[in-house]
Amino acid sequence: MLNLGPIDKGAARRSFDQAALGYDEAAVLQREMADRLLERLDYVRLEPKLVLDLGAGTGYAIAGLQQRFAQARILALDFAPTMLLRARAQDRTCSSRPERPDCVCADVESLPLANASVDLIFSNATLQWCNDIRGTFGECLRVLRPGGLLMFTTFGPDTLWELREAWAAADGHPHVSPFLDMHDVGDALANARFADPVIDVERLTVTYEQARDLMRDLKVLGAHNATSARARGLTGRRRLVAVERAYEVHRKNGRLPASYEVVYGHARAPERHQSEGATTIPVSTVRGALGG
Repeated sequence: MLNLGPIDKGAARRSFDQAALGYDEAAVLQREMADRLLERLDYVRLEPKLVLDLGAGTGYAIAGLQQRFAQARILALDFAPTMLLRARAQDRTCSSRPERPDCVCADVESLPLANASVDLIFSNATLQWCNDIRGTFGECLRVLRPGGLLMFTTFGPDTLWELREAWAAADGHPHVSPFLDMHDVGDALANARFADPVIDVERLTVTYEQARDLMRDLKVLGAHNATSARARGLTGRRRLVAVERAYEVHRKNGRLPASYEVVYGHARAPERHQSEGATTIPVSTVRGALGG
């Protein structure tokens, strides 16, 4: 697993704010992931009162959540305020509930929500922007009601491996953010004390005519490398040409592939949370005190 240092949240937020206006046009893969995650909800028996769209972006998934949970209140949370403005402005005339969602601008790693207040957390292509995945899952567990459901997608380490190799050949600096392995994600869920965690992986490929088209889409999406170890300053034309040439070794049937490893996960909050401030005493200690 790559370890390139923590995500610079300020840089990531600025990037997504700048990308908000053109995001939907370029977010073909993200919409596909959202649709597939929404389809998985069709097999879940749940009547939530409050649904949290965690990392809602421009709000693409909100209509699908409204259609599935007509009686639920939808709360859209994102750390980029301009993204949330777009979510509020989305045309939802095709939805059975066209009203605007409630919006909260906050970091998913520190949720400004009450304990045990949410029934369903839906999160698409967001968790890769977290520095502490276990802590983030801990926050999700904290705000979920007992028996509540977390469903999410994120990206695995094979995502954009062709682009990563091309940049390595061109200058050796990290230009693609690191991604967690599915086993690390599963371990983080278990360590956060979620019940019955399930993780699976799907590999999707988007093809391009030229490598510059992929890099332009990533820029439009705001999906820059935002790690602290990223190279600073402008990237020169000569270096971009070197990346494009290195990427050509992957061309198949006249197109250049961009691979994505999509990690799907879901887990339940235990029916009973451990009481806050409770003290755990080993059984052996109790037996010793009783003379057993």
